[in-house]
Amino acid sequence: MFSHLPSLQLLLLNSNSFTVIRDDAFAGLFHLEYLFIEGNKIETISRNAFRGLRDLTHLSLANNQLKALPRDVFSDLDSLIELDLRGNKFECDCKAKWLFLWLKMTNSTVSDVLCIGPAEYQDKKLNDVTSFDYECTTTGQSIVGCKAILVGDQVFVVVAQLFGGSHIYKYDESWTKFVKFQDIEVSRISKPNDIELFEIDSEMFFVIADSSKAGLSTVYKWNNKGFYSYQSLHEWFRDTDAEFLDIDGKSYLILSSRSQVPIILQWNKVSKKFVPHSEIPNMEDVLAVKSFRMEENLYITLTRFIGDSRVMKWNSKQFVEIQALPSRGAMTLQPFSFKNNYYLALGSDYTFSQIYQWDGEKKIFRLFKEIYVQAPRSFTAVSTDRRDFFFASSFKGNTQIFEHIVIDLSL
Repeated sequence: MFSHLPSLQLLLLNSNSFTVIRDDAFAGLFHLEYLFIEGNKIETISRNAFRGLRDLTHLSLANNQLKALPRDVFSDLDSLIELDLRGNKFECDCKAKWLFLWLKMTNSTVSDVLCIGPAEYQDKKLNDVTSFDYECTTTGQSIVGCKAILVGDQVFVVVAQLFGGSHIYKYDESWTKFVKFQDIEVSRISKPNDIELFEIDSEMFFVIADSSKAGLSTVYKWNNKGFYSYQSLHEWFRDTDAEFLDIDGKSYLILSSRSQVPIILQWNKVSKKFVPHSEIPNMEDVLAVKSFRMEENLYITLTRFIGDSRVMKWNSKQFVEIQALPSRGAMTLQPFSFKNNYYLALGSDYTFSQIYQWDGEKKIFRLFKEIYVQAPRSFTAVSTDRRDFFFASSFKGNTQIFEHIVIDLSL
């Protein structure tokens, strides 16, 4: 019902009789800043109820009948400044553990969250709960990135996790499984959004992009005993993605951000640190950056949720735009290739995902095919000796597998 109100900034739904807020209830309100749903009878909120409200700064759910909230229900609210949950009584059991951790990490101002149970926590604040029972401990929750690292003959896995901290696991041959090797400081990485691995001068590094308002994107380096925080890149920029590039023997990092244009950092061989090199102008609010090489040229894709996503080419000094791709609700713009044919997959939360194919004569990507994938998050091309497959992962549904087939119409 809000699809024709993209400019609406304030919505009041107070003193009605709503009992449920379902997924995508506010789809289309891309610029909504104030949402008040007070004094209703809301008992249930779906996990994706507030999806797409990236400009929302104030949300009030005061004086309803909420006892629990689904994990990550506020994950899309990147601009949230104030959240009002007064007048609700929550069950402060294991289901509330994620909210307990989120309250400790969020930069938003949140009203007191009061407990109605269990009995020992009745009328206490969720923030005052000293601990959760061991039954609440789980693994693999809210994982946003998982990358494997090979250091000599040792295999490690870096797991970036929104709640519960990020960790490094090591493969133990005697146990034939991965065991926890090292924790990554929660004080340094509070809201990880991407992991990027790279090697410089035969030394192994990885960087974690931190998307919190007080984020501290950090480079980690191997020192023969473990990984340690080597360099903090910058603060307060809500970084969304990091991409490592080797250009003419020089090492670069591109950091995209929700609050500024992407910046390019260059590795200084004297100080052995990354230093500012340049910016990519007029490209605010970039979710992801991906690089690829085609016809001996270097390109990058810049994914934007609102506005045009872009394809840019390196011209010996800087990246220059070669094409804009209209994107609505885009979450990923992934390059891939099959048998010397180059493609881009533009995944969207609100429309069909679009596959573009490179036109070598006109030097642009042309729309090749549309596919439906529910809330796509990544695309991966996999080739065997004879067949080519295209994997499309989904945030809400099943991963889909497509096969790339070339048909010779001349036969």
